[in-house]
Amino acid sequence: MSDTGAPQGTVGVARHGRLRRRGPVGLVARLLGITVVVGLVSSTSVAAIATWQVLGTAQPTVSLAVPGTTASPVPELTAQSGEVNMLLVATDTRTGQGGGFDDPANQAASTGVGNNDTTVLVHISEDHTNMAVISFPRDLMLPIPECTNDSGETTPASSKAMLNTALSRGGEQYGLACVARTIGQLTGLQIDYAGSIAFGGVVSMADAVGGVEVCLATPIKDDDVVPAIDLPAGTQTLSGVEAGAFLRSRHGVGDASDLGRISNQQTFMSALARQVVSAGTLTDPTKVLRLARTAFENMTLSDTLSSPTTLAQIAIAVNTVGLSDMVFVQYPVADDPANRNRVVVDTEAAALLNSVLQAGQPVVLGEDSLGRSAIIDPDAPAPAPAPTPSSTTAAPDAGDAATPGAGAGTTDAPAETTAPAPAPAATPLPSSVSGQSADQVTCAVKK
Repeated sequence: MSDTGAPQGTVGVARHGRLRRRGPVGLVARLLGITVVVGLVSSTSVAAIATWQVLGTAQPTVSLAVPGTTASPVPELTAQSGEVNMLLVATDTRTGQGGGFDDPANQAASTGVGNNDTTVLVHISEDHTNMAVISFPRDLMLPIPECTNDSGETTPASSKAMLNTALSRGGEQYGLACVARTIGQLTGLQIDYAGSIAFGGVVSMADAVGGVEVCLATPIKDDDVVPAIDLPAGTQTLSGVEAGAFLRSRHGVGDASDLGRISNQQTFMSALARQVVSAGTLTDPTKVLRLARTAFENMTLSDTLSSPTTLAQIAIAVNTVGLSDMVFVQYPVADDPANRNRVVVDTEAAALLNSVLQAGQPVVLGEDSLGRSAIIDPDAPAPAPAPTPSSTTAAPDAGDAATPGAGAGTTDAPAETTAPAPAPAATPLPSSVSGQSADQVTCAVKK
């Protein structure tokens, strides 16, 4: 493999040019990667019901520590605190996916562990007050560190290679570790949890939540996905392969770029998050079990995610984050001057985003941050304003704690104490960092 991850002159997935028609495998991998972002973190609340049943359906776990190294200690995670950095990868492998994918063309495209067609990082702050779901473009050119592979040898580091090659560099056993090291090196975050998803069962994943209601500002038509889609404007309930085709669509949404497709996926993810919350999925044992079983049957987890206690704690952490504090963001990139079909890191904007994540601060997007295929739904109700802390709060009852300056157990009326001043508002990121919060109701649009 060359240092750029592909022979010079090779054109892969085009960012601005016309994409070749791809089969269902890419569609399915994307849907699994997106659905599991919300589905996995919400389904983890099943620990309070029957987590052992769900974990019993999961594939054997893998380690995020490569041979010859020691895994960094995982931060202590409780219901109230503990940073969570969870990597979710969807592979496009055709191996073992049934007769529809055993033809020579499909097998030549991707076999074995496959490529990380979708790479997403779920970041929950240490105090569990905010959450960011960061999508990384598959065509991002970046440094990839050396990775141990299944043969026990080392795949050399590359100074510039395509992100979606990281999984295959590590193979079945160490692919997740390779992707985690790559994203950790890029963001400066310690990634302690990871899961990879095969594309089998994608229809069940979409159907497990009863379909997702998505607003379409314009008709969405695309004959270059399988199956082809021709959706009228308005609110549409998408499920199964139709949902997958919608998420897969590039020519039907935005400016027909791969980054426009990520924006479209954020519209879907935010709608899914709102639906999971409003439909009471997290408190319905039947829904949670169905969604969790479907997800875990198609997943390979890191060994750090194999504990019911850990899953329950992550679920509690997610449940403490309100929709307004759950942000879907695309990692900032710019055109690759060496190849119009690739992107590179926007170093200035990425440095700002990285510093926010590392500091545990909420990701605040700029006013014009919506992606290339999203507009605000003009008919949606305005998001409810965040609660404003009162200026004063009553001191604890006399029997609960001693009031400074008074004897323990005094019966004097408790004094009022001034509430802590609210934290200063975080500085919005530049508009080049695109995305949206989960409480923003957006519509997909063909521009």
